[in-house]
Amino acid sequence: MASAGSVSYPTLVDPATLQAHLGDPDWLVVDVRHQLADTGYGERAYAEGHIPGAVFLHCDRDLSGPMTGSNGRHPLPSPVDLAARLGEIGIGGATQVVVYDDAQGMIAGRLWWLLRWLGHDRVALLDGGLQAWLAAGGALDRQTPTLRPASFVPEVRDWMVDAGYVQAFLATSRMHLVDARSPDRFRGENETIDRVGGHIPGAVNRFFRDNLQADGRYKPAAQLRAEWLAVLAGSPSEQVVHQCGSGVSACHNLLAMEIAGLPGSRLYAGSWSEWCADSARPVATG
Repeated sequence: MASAGSVSYPTLVDPATLQAHLGDPDWLVVDVRHQLADTGYGERAYAEGHIPGAVFLHCDRDLSGPMTGSNGRHPLPSPVDLAARLGEIGIGGATQVVVYDDAQGMIAGRLWWLLRWLGHDRVALLDGGLQAWLAAGGALDRQTPTLRPASFVPEVRDWMVDAGYVQAFLATSRMHLVDARSPDRFRGENETIDRVGGHIPGAVNRFFRDNLQADGRYKPAAQLRAEWLAVLAGSPSEQVVHQCGSGVSACHNLLAMEIAGLPGSRLYAGSWSEWCADSARPVATG
């Protein structure tokens, strides 16, 4: 267990803080670089150079479950399978996990949320990602670290909803649905990933990149809070459901709300790719 008085990082860490803890046996860095159009990219990039000691997890194989054709492009993995994999790479109850990518936190946010979903709060995203690490003079390594397996015991939280829930509350004030995709895809334009363009009726759009400053780091907490309160338009954070194309970039918005001091929102993991797989479900455009 964590020692009394030890500092836990539940949202973000900066490169200097991570640098100070490289080699700390209670810290584990996880590289989740990934590209939707090139699913082998992350492994190649990791092999070419990664933060020293980092372990690689794959967005499709490790952070997602099997696709059925109707459950979206990145369905949630089973808690049992995910917990086993997390323990295998060395995450235990006292481990401070730091996750990073090179895609403005889009993929790293997914692992941040998955760990929190399974009850592990000691997880933070490297603010600014690999780019910030390199800009701060951080070194890269090609060595694959020796895994030190640990016991990861999941305590699954009620932090996700399914398509039935979304359908049931579409026209009510009990759900405030937020879509993290780019504005054009939200409107139904330039859709090149999913079979149908558009969005779930009643959803509002908050592009995940709007959480970031120009340098790729998250905006200050006070600024995020003001912006998110405007997005929420009076709805309590506990009624917010986040979605995107496949339940990945939506986690970026969940992290932003956590930083802003607005906890309690949930994820519709199937997101647009699951929703639009059933032609009976309503679609909005514009």
